[in-house]
Amino acid sequence: MTENNQSTIFENDPDSSSYEHKQSIDQLQEQFSKFGLTVNQCKVYIFLGKYGSKTAPEVCRALKLPRTETYHLLTTLQNKGIVSATFQHPIKFSALPLSNAIKSMVNTEKERIRKLEKQEEEVTKIWNTIPNYHNEPDLEKEDKFQMLQGENQIYGKINDMIRNTKKEFQIIGNEKDFLKFYHANFLEPLDKSDVDLKILTNSSDRTLYVYDDIDRTNVKKFPSTIGGNICFVIKDNEEILFFMKNSESGKENISAMWTNSSAMIYSKKLLFDLLWSKSKSIPL
Repeated sequence: MTENNQSTIFENDPDSSSYEHKQSIDQLQEQFSKFGLTVNQCKVYIFLGKYGSKTAPEVCRALKLPRTETYHLLTTLQNKGIVSATFQHPIKFSALPLSNAIKSMVNTEKERIRKLEKQEEEVTKIWNTIPNYHNEPDLEKEDKFQMLQGENQIYGKINDMIRNTKKEFQIIGNEKDFLKFYHANFLEPLDKSDVDLKILTNSSDRTLYVYDDIDRTNVKKFPSTIGGNICFVIKDNEEILFFMKNSESGKENISAMWTNSSAMIYSKKLLFDLLWSKSKSIPL
């Protein structure tokens, strides 16, 4: 049992014996967030997984969480299928093995998407029962923009741009941006296509593995004098998405703007081409 005065791997005190695990904990929380888990849900699952079965009061004390929130977190994790409870009194909660927990969350997400896909036909049918009450001209060629908030919206839009790229795709971003792109598997379909791909980054040697499966002639490191908060992607000189707040701001706070404005694309393309000409290739 974890005593009240015993530190856990979640301690933030640099003098704590468990502080060395802080980076791994942070990385785990970031990965679990992609499955829809909150920070505290991650903490409870990791705690149960690493410290064994615990009662709700033990979880509450060890993680210094409010009592009511602790019960809510445990119930939510049970509903997600990654925490189980015993019939004994007091009830003890335990985490499913990681591989089983991931499979459970992935299957849940697949089922949710499957249901959404099945609803497409029904939604379209209902939509078409309502007549249009306007005669607006075709706006397809008008300059448009779209504000995007959070990773899901932004990365969904980038995926859409990548899938529809026909000729060329340019990306510029910092080390953290490309780590996120790597884990989201953005770059893989581009490298395996005939698209003219160009990547500008400030990645350090420790993260060059991100580009292992990419033709290194397509990757350059921009000068250190350039700020690390610049990040945008250009598709076929027809669309551009640029981050207003990038990965440095946290996954919930990042925001971006997409536009097909020819003037905006032209100015960003000039900047990209200038930086490309002044940047050095990344060695193999």
